[in-house]
Amino acid sequence: MVVVTGGSQGIGAAVAERFSAALPGVRLALVARDRERLEKVADRCIALGAQTLCVAADLVDAAQVERMAARVQAQFGSVDVLVNNAGRWRGGAAHEMSVGDFARTLEENLVSMFAVTRAFLPGMLSRQRGDLFFMSSTSGLEGLANNAAYCAAKHGVAGLAKAVRAETADQGIRVCCIYPGATDTPTWDGSDVDRATLMAADDVAQLVVDSHRQSIRAMVEELVVRPTGRR
Repeated sequence: MVVVTGGSQGIGAAVAERFSAALPGVRLALVARDRERLEKVADRCIALGAQTLCVAADLVDAAQVERMAARVQAQFGSVDVLVNNAGRWRGGAAHEMSVGDFARTLEENLVSMFAVTRAFLPGMLSRQRGDLFFMSSTSGLEGLANNAAYCAAKHGVAGLAKAVRAETADQGIRVCCIYPGATDTPTWDGSDVDRATLMAADDVAQLVVDSHRQSIRAMVEELVVRPTGRR
């Protein structure tokens, strides 16, 4: 059973479709705020053979996270794979961004991942089995001008993944942190960036599925992927 947050578009939608194609009959829970977009992705996954559940939730709200997790587990049971993908880019220089916007960026990209992980990890621990994926960014490896809050959040995601890996290393849980570079997603809508220079979301999604399909005796801990010829 696979849960994908931020599953309504971009990398999340691509991950959902890749799992649907790779694991016929997979039980797939798609989580995001926009139900209409979720249902469109679900339709494509169903056409590929998946059983789907769409849950509209704002993952910044801890109570909504708990209700989402309860609904997913009530319908589909134990979670085998959690893809922590939901997040939002919010640019701005450190001296110009408000404290409120900085905090909101951390909530959307880091605190929400902690809340979702906290909701599903106990079930994995009780079964001594499960795969956790954390979607960071190359912004989680370096500092970028006018990107202070997002860099801080994505560095935090990397640290969270490492901590959870250390806590669960001897309990059958595999934790992988992925650092995608510039990827062709709706984040770039309205910009003047040449989309042909960006990676396809499907390139990142394939890495998630391939990592999950490794022998249970092997764990892919980190993956950095960037567009060819672009840093």
